[in-house]
Amino acid sequence: MANVNRKWRLAARPAGKVKASDFEWREEPIPALAEGQILIRNVYLSIDPTYRLWMNKGESYMPPVGIGEVMRGGAVGVVEQSRNPGFERGEIVMGLLGWQDYAVDDGTGVSKIPKGMPIPLTAYLGVLGGNGLAAYFGLLDIGKPKAGETLVVSAAAGAVGSLAGQIGKIKGCRVVGVAGSEEKCRWVKEELGFDAAIDYKTESVAEGLQRCCPNGIDVYFDNVGGEILDAALGQLNLRARVVLCGMISQYNEENPVTRLTNFSNILFKRARIEGFIVLDYLDRVMEAMTDLGTWLFGGKLKYRVDVVEGLENAPRAVNKLFDGSNQGKLVVRISAEPSA
Repeated sequence: MANVNRKWRLAARPAGKVKASDFEWREEPIPALAEGQILIRNVYLSIDPTYRLWMNKGESYMPPVGIGEVMRGGAVGVVEQSRNPGFERGEIVMGLLGWQDYAVDDGTGVSKIPKGMPIPLTAYLGVLGGNGLAAYFGLLDIGKPKAGETLVVSAAAGAVGSLAGQIGKIKGCRVVGVAGSEEKCRWVKEELGFDAAIDYKTESVAEGLQRCCPNGIDVYFDNVGGEILDAALGQLNLRARVVLCGMISQYNEENPVTRLTNFSNILFKRARIEGFIVLDYLDRVMEAMTDLGTWLFGGKLKYRVDVVEGLENAPRAVNKLFDGSNQGKLVVRISAEPSA
């Protein structure tokens, strides 16, 4: 085990896309453990759009990361040392462990990953992590899809959208995805089973939705906000449900303004629009894990992982989410996986 803990501390509030200068790279001694603490070596760091919100000054659903603090981030890692009777060396855990090589925790901020499961560690940051929970609860609890209905999903090739669309297919929906390249559209149709896909970079989304949803939209799962949300609102059916999971198109804007010309359809179509945060469902995690695991092992859920090598590249990795260059679930590999 190394004696140095490399870490990224937030140095400035980003203006627009994040820059390396918004962070400070530090190499500090690994602290000695107090009684009741564990030392975790981070293996994979999850990269998610919400990190951009946490860097802002204003509070969202969580307090902002303070200037000078280690950047917050979800990770999966291995216990290297333990002075806590509830944890043994070699156990795999996950939690908000931060952008760093090593994290110290008292055990309350992490959860154990079951041993002996034939599942890649990266899956616990995606399909069996927060992304899977967002897709599951957002679609099923808020979207309430019914067999035969039309579901539209934005950011359909992303970590959440790809799962939401597949769950929609499991529930018998006709699913249309909106994604940002020909390759991504091909992936969601040919590999994930979506019925149609719209490339927002080469086609008007409003026109694409008219073409792909001739009978209107019953459920819209939104990850992006902005113009794509507005286009979907224009196609809503009576009693449609709009699920607000994310607004990634707005996160880099200093003064985000979205003019929703079709918002009146919420009234005219007696539709429902509701936002949610995964933290709202922590008491129901096992319910989701049971279904997600069953679907995953049964071949009904597919996913892909985009791995960026090296903690030093974490700031650059965040921007992959916003320029569309990521392919599926985005993670940074910080260290080697533990041997079996």
